[in-house]
Amino acid sequence: MEALLREAILDLEDADKILHLAERATYLLAYNAMLKAGRALMLLEGYVPDDGAQHKTVVEMTNAILGGHFRHLTEQFESMRRKRNEMTYEAGTLLSNSEAQRAFSDAIAMVKKILGDLKCQNPQMELKFELGERRDKEG
Repeated sequence: MEALLREAILDLEDADKILHLAERATYLLAYNAMLKAGRALMLLEGYVPDDGAQHKTVVEMTNAILGGHFRHLTEQFESMRRKRNEMTYEAGTLLSNSEAQRAFSDAIAMVKKILGDLKCQNPQMELKFELGERRDKEG
């Protein structure tokens, strides 16, 4: 779980470096961060996605585990899953700068939430994620 969250954080740190240069790459890195964090959340809760539709399963289980208070994030996660699928398998999918920025912000929020849940169960965990706090101070 910790390794998945560490990779999710790395994806977001990379996305931060290219946010204003490459919308598609930013969007895909944000989605991958959410996917890894969602998998970590599932593992934290004792679930393992093992069917053929792992992305969809992770999105659905993340929604079920996080519940209504985080519905906007999980709905965005589902929207991003569909958009990522289009970008991967269809030519000409359009993506705006605002979509990339929203995906990035939502991914930060989701990773922070899941990291907080993991730290509640394992207070000795050393993993830190300061990207969201730094951006709040700069904004």
